Amino acid sequence: MRHRRRGRKLGRNPSHQRALLRNLASALMLTERDAELDDNPPKVKGRIVTTLSKAKEVRPLVERCITIARRALSHQEAADRLEPDAERNSQQWRTWRQSEQWQEWNRTIAPVVAARRRALRLLGNKQAVRILFEEIAPRFEDRPGGYTRVLRLAEPRLGDAGDRAILELVGTHDRHRRKGPKPSFEAD
Repeated sequence: MRHRRRGRKLGRNPSHQRALLRNLASALMLTERDAELDDNPPKVKGRIVTTLSKAKEVRPLVERCITIARRALSHQEAADRLEPDAERNSQQWRTWRQSEQWQEWNRTIAPVVAARRRALRLLGNKQAVRILFEEIAPRFEDRPGGYTRVLRLAEPRLGDAGDRAILELVGTHDRHRRKGPKPSFEAD
């Protein structure tokens, strides 16, 4: 019996399940990158098409990663205020590295580094983590949760007729309800 064993097996052993979810989550993050020179650019930014069960299973992982990055934003801003404008390895930089201000900066940046390491452990892709922290997290800074959306597609997958779904980040492809013009009841 599978008492208290949450999650779908997806026809794979546990390590393969983790690898699949990690790859799907990082693929969603990588669709946000600048892919002009790529040989296989994403069709739509912030959106991947997969099966319905995989999309439902990867959603908590993506939400957790975005929450980790979002919580590190305030620490990153505080560290940016403390960092000097000098170039690295210049004389001014070396002097700053030996000051107490550097120690304060180091304490301020530590939660950001820890958050990046946690996200890297969850996603397994450095480029995806960079995109997550630099592009995706600032977009969701004021949103308390619900960063992704799963939309079921009407057409099944060719070959095995599996239920397909779109997993996308909220905010980029939102539908906006527009009010139509009010009818006028004037007689002609």
